Amino acid sequence: MDRIAKARLLAVLVPAALLGGAYTAQLGFGLAPCEMCWWQRYPHFAALGLGLLAFVAPPARVWTMLAGVAIIASGLIGGFHAGVEYDWWEGITPCTAPASALDVLNTAAAPHVRCDVAPWDLFGISLAGFNFLISCTMGAAVLALAAYRK
Repeated sequence: MDRIAKARLLAVLVPAALLGGAYTAQLGFGLAPCEMCWWQRYPHFAALGLGLLAFVAPPARVWTMLAGVAIIASGLIGGFHAGVEYDWWEGITPCTAPASALDVLNTAAAPHVRCDVAPWDLFGISLAGFNFLISCTMGAAVLALAAYRK
């Protein structure tokens, strides 16, 4: 398998696996996503589409590299989110504030999910932190493989 084929494969498998993990955490384990969690998913959706496009539309290298950039974008959003969870900096959304009394009284309102509290971690690394590590590393691998010309 040549490098561009490997890059294309990674450009599809990485976002598919990370989105699969996110939906498993949400639907299987009840970890409702906050606003910044959703922000991390959007570039993965784009990367998945771009990666699939690379299999059917020329130039495959361009679509693959765009997918790699989208994967890295998700990772960078995850890094920002992890920093909010670890109290390294302030968040920029209302989900970093406690639920208001109006939210608590309004039973029709969606549940308030805090962006500054990690609902789960492993070895002190939150899901957003893992997204940062995996997405930035694998996105760079996609770019490196796709950029290489024989």
